[in-house]
Amino acid sequence: MTGNNLAIIILAAGQGTRMRSRLPKVLHAIGGRPLVGHVLTTAGRLEADHVEVVVRHEREQVVAALAEDYPDAVFIDQDEVPGTGRAVQVAVDALPADFDGDVLVLSGDCPLADADTLRSFLDAHRAAEAEATLMTAVVEDPTGYGRVIRDADGGVDRVVEQKDATADEASVSEINAGMYVFRVGTLRKYLPSVGVDNAQGEMYLTDVPGLLRRDGSRVAASVVSDVTVTYGVNDRAQLAEVGRLLNRRIVRRWQLEGVTVIDPATTWIDDDATLAPDVTILPNTHILRATSIAEGAIIGPDTTLVDCEVGEDAIVRRTDATLAVIGAEATVGPFSFLRPGTVLGARGKIGAYVETKNAEIGEGSKVPHLSYVGDATIGRGVNLGASTITANYDDVNKHRTIVEDEVHTGSHTTLVAPVRLGAGAKTGAGAVVRKDVPAGSLAMSVAPQRNIEGWVEKNRAGTGAADAAARTRVAE
Repeated sequence: MTGNNLAIIILAAGQGTRMRSRLPKVLHAIGGRPLVGHVLTTAGRLEADHVEVVVRHEREQVVAALAEDYPDAVFIDQDEVPGTGRAVQVAVDALPADFDGDVLVLSGDCPLADADTLRSFLDAHRAAEAEATLMTAVVEDPTGYGRVIRDADGGVDRVVEQKDATADEASVSEINAGMYVFRVGTLRKYLPSVGVDNAQGEMYLTDVPGLLRRDGSRVAASVVSDVTVTYGVNDRAQLAEVGRLLNRRIVRRWQLEGVTVIDPATTWIDDDATLAPDVTILPNTHILRATSIAEGAIIGPDTTLVDCEVGEDAIVRRTDATLAVIGAEATVGPFSFLRPGTVLGARGKIGAYVETKNAEIGEGSKVPHLSYVGDATIGRGVNLGASTITANYDDVNKHRTIVEDEVHTGSHTTLVAPVRLGAGAKTGAGAVVRKDVPAGSLAMSVAPQRNIEGWVEKNRAGTGAADAAARTRVAE
């Protein structure tokens, strides 16, 4: 469906008081995007001529959060008149006067309506040659939803909101899903006739079908088979449930693309992440934002990757990484912390209890354990001994450490930046390196060892150590 004489109006003006949040409801995120972001993404896939988002509550915050990622969307301000009918009216008024197509109305808090479902919905509307078509669903518990009241012939007669429904109407299990298609001329004609004579004192968009039926026009209904596509979010409990459903959908999609997910229930993958065939995801793993994982990589268990790039056949275990690049056949973890700017070369290693930041670690180089590498450039074939750290901060500025190819450091080496270790250089255990080390040199910080006899008994009298020393001295 390309162009197709279609406008999409997304309703995102509500306050969402049941969320009990400073953040507007439509900006609460699931799957790596705000709720309304999912709706806008789907709208983009329908390639409509016009996409409008109606905003009011925390208008500036909503627009600021969406404008960069969705540049084709037009933001329309709803005025003081409340209700979905008024929201659609101001959006229709903003459409070009010569637009004469269909208007698809979506809710900004219903992120599960996918493009295929909406295409089928539009096709059903056009096939029925209706003035308006409602998306409906049959549910076990319709509480809180508008009820779809049909006439004796099975056609749609009207929609009754929960607070305005009689007991008989409230017993109806077919609900209004809150998604509609109208001919734009129908909206232009009938919205001015919609009043606020109801329990909420609002302009209901759902009054339009009743007005159409009064005038003998055709109103159709399209019943969805998967009721989950109609689910909206009104509180934190529903946010979690809808997020779980979306994640299950995403995980299944990747499984069908050839990704092994050992435990889908504990695996979370954002909608923008990409995974190649033969990737394996172990339990309790989060693949977030625009993370990309190449073929054959093994991720997890207990791993979180945010905006990371992982190369072919890499292994990442029990790791937290953000904005990091992990090369092909590299290994990371367990218990590693990769901060933004970390680049690990092919066949490299970042091991247990290692933290890195703004560090380029060359091909085949290893930071095996208990180290901190920040603001550093590490060459190829380097091995940093246990507890090697780059002391990159002088309390005012950050400085860079450069370690050239094939350098090996002894355990507990401290590299005080700015400093450079030349190719093939080595350091002794416990070295504190404050000056550049020429290529092929050994850097050592060695002072003669002094043993002060009787120090413990004199300075720690009465302790277990002093008693043990005294006993040993007597025995000798």
